[in-house]
Amino acid sequence: MTALDLDELTAIDVHTHAEISASGHPSLSPELSAASAAYFKVRGAREPAIPEIAAYYRERKMAAVVFTVDAEHATGHPPIPSEEVAAACAEHPDVLIPFASVDPWRGRAGVRLARRLVAGHGVRGFKFHPSLQGFAPNDRMAYPLYEALQELGVPALFHTGQTGIGAGVPGGGGIRLKHSDPMLVDDVAADFPDLTIILAHPSFPWQDEALAVATHKPSVHIDLSGWSPKYFPPQLVRYANTLLKDKVLFGSDYPVITPDRWLADFAELDIKPEVRPLILKDNAARLLDLDKSDA
Repeated sequence: MTALDLDELTAIDVHTHAEISASGHPSLSPELSAASAAYFKVRGAREPAIPEIAAYYRERKMAAVVFTVDAEHATGHPPIPSEEVAAACAEHPDVLIPFASVDPWRGRAGVRLARRLVAGHGVRGFKFHPSLQGFAPNDRMAYPLYEALQELGVPALFHTGQTGIGAGVPGGGGIRLKHSDPMLVDDVAADFPDLTIILAHPSFPWQDEALAVATHKPSVHIDLSGWSPKYFPPQLVRYANTLLKDKVLFGSDYPVITPDRWLADFAELDIKPEVRPLILKDNAARLLDLDKSDA
């Protein structure tokens, strides 16, 4: 299998989920998975295995960042191992880019794991879901992990805003939305200025806060996953077109939102022609340090 070729790609999706392992183990408990499916109005199968994800994106001449979420401390549900995600992505290097997830509650063991995942498994970044993982991003408990990621030179992608996980379940499944306020990530950006950060999703109800953080902190970017572009707040579209045109990234949230749907709605958005390729591919290629050396 050939490696990723930027010239052949039409887009880079920086936000897709591995939701089932090779052995059939799901990334979420049945209760939380059902709540997420209901929230996103997903019908039918929604758990493609990683080889299926690769085939889907290869057919569309796109690359995809793939990750799962390690939230075992808060949920009690064992994660899909990031080692498995990385190994499966390595079998499809022409289209898949592996990210990992390490629960910050793992402490020093988590720091050692993060280092192994980068050095030994080719991981290119890390996903955090503060609400699901049950921690505030600016909790000093997580700082040794951020310090390692900054030293390793890999980005940290933080879920921000409301989440469909736990939506409609009594008590929201115990998931607290306050942990996904992007202003908490502002502290991380201030304390780790060389750590590349991606704020995932339009950050409802904190969209203005996310735009402020991304404008103020050079290391902070925004991905546009989890929403159809036709629902984007007008200020997000305005900033994506102007001040943040080099810091906004295409992401779908596949499989709950498909890139087909996202791109169809994005085509109708009032985005300048010269900005579209930045959002769809160029910004991600630069941020992830993808170039012809990967080919």
